[in-house]
Amino acid sequence: MELLIVRNTIISKLKEIEERENIKILHCVESGSRAWGFASPDSDYDVRFIYVRPKEFYLRLDKTRDVIEWQLDDTLDINGWDIQKVLTLLHNSNPTLFEWNSSPIIYKTTDEWQKIAAVINRYFVAKSGLYHYLSTAKSNYREYLKGETVRLKKYFYVLRPLLACKWILAEGTPPPMLFSTLMEKHLDAEIKPNVKKLLDLKINTPEIGEGKRFDRVNDYIDRSMDEIEKIIAELPREDARGWDELNEIFLSLLH
Repeated sequence: MELLIVRNTIISKLKEIEERENIKILHCVESGSRAWGFASPDSDYDVRFIYVRPKEFYLRLDKTRDVIEWQLDDTLDINGWDIQKVLTLLHNSNPTLFEWNSSPIIYKTTDEWQKIAAVINRYFVAKSGLYHYLSTAKSNYREYLKGETVRLKKYFYVLRPLLACKWILAEGTPPPMLFSTLMEKHLDAEIKPNVKKLLDLKINTPEIGEGKRFDRVNDYIDRSMDEIEKIIAELPREDARGWDELNEIFLSLLH
């Protein structure tokens, strides 16, 4: 019941944003821990949307920001990106866009977005995705999991990007959002019990807090990061696709 109330609130907020900002929201999803499948009971809602403005906006000499930051509090974190920004980032194979496109929690979508969804994976560059996820894993590992006492929930902010790397190397496609899918397919069997124990704590405890580090999981992380880094260094450079298709889509969205 509470989830339904929050969902209805989010949908109402989206209508309010459209009216006040004079935009059309093309696609809106949940991002972050709820979409990844390891939200805590007190996790906030990371609401992300993609929008388009009237055609006249894109012909102006004086541009406004291409991001709308609407709300940030203990429950809702709502912001969106302009479609011009989105398509430019897609051309550069920005990993965030593939995640938003595959989120299992969708608050709103449109036929216009389906034009983009139909071609989005063509712009996925494996090497770019690998660098992004490995960098995310390394920075979180270095900051949160190197001491004797660690922030236990941060294991998921290291393991998920590492498993995303393993998915990319094995499948050659953008990784799925759900941690459980990545875990079942690419997490080594010997540490699954440790990770499942952590996952149960993360999902069922408002705040896991700190605890003694899981040495076996840390060893797995160290080994995996080294292996992935060596593989990435040997991968050939991939050329980006051209602009024509994205330009056509962009123009088709303007009214």
